[in-house]
Amino acid sequence: MCEPLLKWAGGKRGLLPRILRCIPVTEGRYFEPFLGGGALFFSRQPKVALLSDSNPELINAYVQVRDNLGAVIRHLRGLPNTEADYYRIRASSPRSPAGRAARLIYLCTLSFNGIYRQNLLGEFNVPYGNKTHVSPCDLQKLRKINGALLGRRIEALDFGRAVRCARAGDVVYFDPPYTVAHGNNGFVKYNAKIFSWADQIRLAKIARRLKRKGVYVFVSNADHPSIRELYSGFTVKAMRRHSVMAASSQYRRRVRECLFF
Repeated sequence: MCEPLLKWAGGKRGLLPRILRCIPVTEGRYFEPFLGGGALFFSRQPKVALLSDSNPELINAYVQVRDNLGAVIRHLRGLPNTEADYYRIRASSPRSPAGRAARLIYLCTLSFNGIYRQNLLGEFNVPYGNKTHVSPCDLQKLRKINGALLGRRIEALDFGRAVRCARAGDVVYFDPPYTVAHGNNGFVKYNAKIFSWADQIRLAKIARRLKRKGVYVFVSNADHPSIRELYSGFTVKAMRRHSVMAASSQYRRRVRECLFF
């Protein structure tokens, strides 16, 4: 197993043991179209994998760690961990792909609560986390991640396009953006801001089509009647986990999610 490169909203590290019990070990290829932090991929490290996400900066970071690790490390070593430097680096726009990857790793490592978040202008806007004891250049971790990514295909793709070539015996794990914090109060309306309801419908249709082809399909999503209806006929495994994204631990609570397969 390998620790993920980045902490990502909605990451599945806390649910890994339960998810892994549901996913078969096969000789097929592995597809993860909403890669995010990639906790499931890094835990299994399948030999043949297509890893994708619609966030080009995230994908660039993975590609650079895979193909250009030395340059990423050199950039990271030049980024000091102080509050003033954090805001300077947050406001910067490196030109080189390796520099952009180092900036993303640096910010996600040192940001408050270790999260990635953008404002309406697409700018990273998480404040400094005061983790002065943390080094954003963890060589051992970066080298393990590099080894896990070598030989794997990594692309910025729409989720539908990413799984077009999946065939019988392959494994596809969908983990789209969603929130479980709003319960029955405006659930669909709120989630439409982060992943449109039309895309939720499209995702469910793609999942059904892949299952008919003999693909092992797994979808993490919110435990909500509207989502359960989309995946009627699928096996449903409800899971509880602690929410870790709230700023204060007193507001973090146990939330329910589902794995459909």
